[in-house]
Amino acid sequence: MSVWRARILSGSILAVLALLIAGGWIGYQKLPRIPGPPEAPVVGVPAGALEHQPLTAYTGEHPRNIKRPAEYFPFPIVPGEIGPTETLFAGPSTYPFYCGENNISHEQPLIDNQKGIGVPVFALDEEGKRTKEIIGYSRDCSHTTRVTYFYRSVNDGEFYPLEEAKGDIDQVTVNGQSTDFIVRLESGTIDRFFYAIAVLKGHGETPDKPTATNWNRRLIYQFRGGVGIGRRQGDISKGDIIERRADQLARGYGIVYSTANQTSNHYNIWLAEDAARRVKKQFVALYGEPLYTVGVGGSGGAIQQYLLAQNAPGLLDAAIPIYSYPDMVSQTIYVFDCEPLEYFFDVVDGSNPRWQRAEERSIIEGLSASGNVKSRFHLLESAAALFDGRYRNVAEGATECTEGWRGLVPLINNPRFVHFVKNYADDIGQNTHWSHWEDLRQFYGVDDTGFANSTWDNEGVQYGLGALAQDKISVDTFLRLNATIGGWKAPINQNDERLWFLNGQLFPVQLSVWSDQNMNLGNLDSPAPRTRASTEAIEGIYRSGHIFLGDVEIPIIDLRHYLDRDLNMHHASASFSARERIRNARGHADNQLIWVSNEHYMPLDEALDTIDQWMLNIIDNPEAGVAANRPKDANDECFDREGNVISAGPDVWNGAWNGKPTGECMQQYPIYSTSRQVAGAPITGDVFKCALQPVKTALVEGIYGEHTRDIAAHIEDMERIFPTGVCNYNQPDLARPKEALIHDAGPVKIAGQMIEPDYRQLGGQLATDGEEDERPVPVSLPAKSAGQGGGGKSN
Repeated sequence: MSVWRARILSGSILAVLALLIAGGWIGYQKLPRIPGPPEAPVVGVPAGALEHQPLTAYTGEHPRNIKRPAEYFPFPIVPGEIGPTETLFAGPSTYPFYCGENNISHEQPLIDNQKGIGVPVFALDEEGKRTKEIIGYSRDCSHTTRVTYFYRSVNDGEFYPLEEAKGDIDQVTVNGQSTDFIVRLESGTIDRFFYAIAVLKGHGETPDKPTATNWNRRLIYQFRGGVGIGRRQGDISKGDIIERRADQLARGYGIVYSTANQTSNHYNIWLAEDAARRVKKQFVALYGEPLYTVGVGGSGGAIQQYLLAQNAPGLLDAAIPIYSYPDMVSQTIYVFDCEPLEYFFDVVDGSNPRWQRAEERSIIEGLSASGNVKSRFHLLESAAALFDGRYRNVAEGATECTEGWRGLVPLINNPRFVHFVKNYADDIGQNTHWSHWEDLRQFYGVDDTGFANSTWDNEGVQYGLGALAQDKISVDTFLRLNATIGGWKAPINQNDERLWFLNGQLFPVQLSVWSDQNMNLGNLDSPAPRTRASTEAIEGIYRSGHIFLGDVEIPIIDLRHYLDRDLNMHHASASFSARERIRNARGHADNQLIWVSNEHYMPLDEALDTIDQWMLNIIDNPEAGVAANRPKDANDECFDREGNVISAGPDVWNGAWNGKPTGECMQQYPIYSTSRQVAGAPITGDVFKCALQPVKTALVEGIYGEHTRDIAAHIEDMERIFPTGVCNYNQPDLARPKEALIHDAGPVKIAGQMIEPDYRQLGGQLATDGEEDERPVPVSLPAKSAGQGGGGKSN
């Protein structure tokens, strides 16, 4: 071999090694991976916890119609005691259940058994450090209630334990008085989850007897997001509440929070409500009734606010959902389309140069895409392409499907996979059925195979229909696309994931970013069978209150950064999905405002000030209702990066979604759609199982536009792809219960006032400003002008 050829070969080998190393580094640093085992994993479960028996889906009343049982626990929980373990009404505890240390008190969970059930608890040495000696086990993960005081330092704006103060305590003005910025932070457990209460230290208080002298009588219930499938407690730290809500604490707000209200831990809205009611009871027992309670929180935290406002009137008086979705379950309708569509673009039709431009994929996926965003999977796919030809035609750029949702579908859908499996002993991890469906099995039901039912359905869905009708794709592409995509395999047939590859598998062996091993795939000669959901599961999840029906009375400011250009999963169209559900349920959405801002500015303080004025109006004039008490200057709005209002008013968000001329805010921050909207579904996004019609009927209706004759010429192909028919989105969801789910829409308690429901009304005259001196004292500190305020993302 010549020296020249040897150098070329050596260079090629080095290049391959460099790619592998780079891909491996990206995989370790950036991509989903399996964390290592904790010091104290779950080592045992109660008898019967891992049995998977068939179970009927929920058939009971909607929670809006159910009277909650009387509280039996004697609140308040005093420091040194523990809160209730069993829920009030959300049902029995599930196992396995992983938990750990309280990162505020730095204590382990309390021992509740010596039978090896739960997580081990270790002895401490003379210095209070943990040893390796196991002295018992904690099944239900209770923690003693503790109180800690933190102050904010004038030196760096950070919070420190009060005992470390050295004359550097910051000052704030509350209720017209200057006071030290010292926060009483209480933490413990309620319903097995951590809770926290934070309020400025009052005059003359002690840890077990707080005073409310520095509380402004407004309460913020903090909700948080994430994608969770249950079976863990979550973590808590001072940063979760004090640092996250420092600005609001400085204004005198009380703040409450529970890890049961963080959806990275679970999406059971019954459990979320149960914990929220009890945390609020603990607060009221300590400080008294608030003037009102406003929810604040993003993503899954926004979902909880919409659902709790619907299911449990009186728990929240107002809501500020940030980065909202109407609910979690209906997001799966289009999200589960993402990977089958991406597999079609990357692999099945990978030789088509059109799909290598990421933005072209939006015409079928509906979601945003960009050729200017570098995919977080780019290096990984480049390295994999050396071994697997499927990765050689991936897109230049990225889509919301890949950047926002990739890796989450397996977590929600695959009962054989969870990324935190090493938090459990091997036999427990292997014998637990994971997935969102499994965590809410009492609502979805369980089939004869022992696996929970799913609500995901794509029978009759014509992917790319809108693109075909607009002549953006050919008939051949339309047919091939729909023949390829069958959907997802039944739970019993699903295999482990191959994207979360750092789990003992050698990179890049068996790598699949699409999870195609769990898909039903086909071709034009042999179309893939579509996925048919359990009708009982869909009915059960509707009846159980996990679907947002739009029936909410309270004031809502739906707030978000505009992140669509970043391909973030929190797309702006979700706010309008919620709005349309409200309009469909109530005949108007005058109690909901939509505010969207540049990502460098978050108008949360302005939202809180608007809610405060709205609440005071309701207190002054309850007979006028919610919409008529909306402050005169409270409108739909959009903001620039400095916080200036770009435009405000009732028409600023008009656009194609409601068939009106495009408003100024919609021009500035345009919304995208989803794969199901492209296929003909409404913006409400709540059709799980579409009504079907024969292909020939669809042809007569002309839904294929100029391609009607071409589709007619391929009628045999169409009927082979859609043997049971195609979706008719002019009809309602086939699986939605036919009767009205909410029976008695009587008065709703808001800010201590009984408010008559406002159905099919337009809102009427807005409230006028009254005399300030006859009202409760407004929130301390003047409202910031549109050009002021803090930036950064809030969730």
